[in-house]
Amino acid sequence: MYGFFFDPMYLLFAMPALLLAMFAQWKVSSTYAKYTQVRNVRNISGAQAAEYLLRANGLNLNVSGTPGQLTDHYDPRNKTLYLSQGVAQTPSVASLAIVAHEVGHAVQDSQGYAPMRLRAFLVAPASVGPWVGYILFIIGIFLNFTGLVWLGIFFFSASLIFALATLPVEFNASQRALAMLRSSALVGQGEVEAAQSVLTAAALTYVAAAAQSLSTLLYYVFVALNLGRRRD
Repeated sequence: MYGFFFDPMYLLFAMPALLLAMFAQWKVSSTYAKYTQVRNVRNISGAQAAEYLLRANGLNLNVSGTPGQLTDHYDPRNKTLYLSQGVAQTPSVASLAIVAHEVGHAVQDSQGYAPMRLRAFLVAPASVGPWVGYILFIIGIFLNFTGLVWLGIFFFSASLIFALATLPVEFNASQRALAMLRSSALVGQGEVEAAQSVLTAAALTYVAAAAQSLSTLLYYVFVALNLGRRRD
């Protein structure tokens, strides 16, 4: 899809990733809905679990609320753990899994985890690159200027690089989360698998995001190659 008209070939590239993204969103929502109804054996809320895990890791960070559902995140810029109301106040297995994952990010930050630093470095290019790349790509198409099209692809690739850099950060945070839950005895026997289901579902959304960036980039490359052949 160029912006001004629709190219049916775009569906060939985009549809698999789009379907994966839709499945990932359904999976994370349904898994969260299921395990937010399962009370954890310690009967502690997400906010209480956050305080416990932060202390256990020697971290003195702020814990604050954030609006919405599944909007929980750790912000390394102000060293704050943001918890949605549902997670903070609910004594569920889902709350423990989500909180432990975000504490995992806080531990990554405190230890100077290299992939997390790389992702932080890529935030600015990933924010600007796709917009600049799309504009250059469109202008190159209408001017029939292959060089400009490839330059646009280069800028757009920042979104894929960022998405790929995000994967090890998120996977590692989930691994840390499960290890923390086991070692702290915050979850009972059988609850580890439930927590892992929540984390696996969440991880799938990041895989889907990477797949979407890759599919769009491949489509742009396909268009650029065809444009080059027409000029030959």
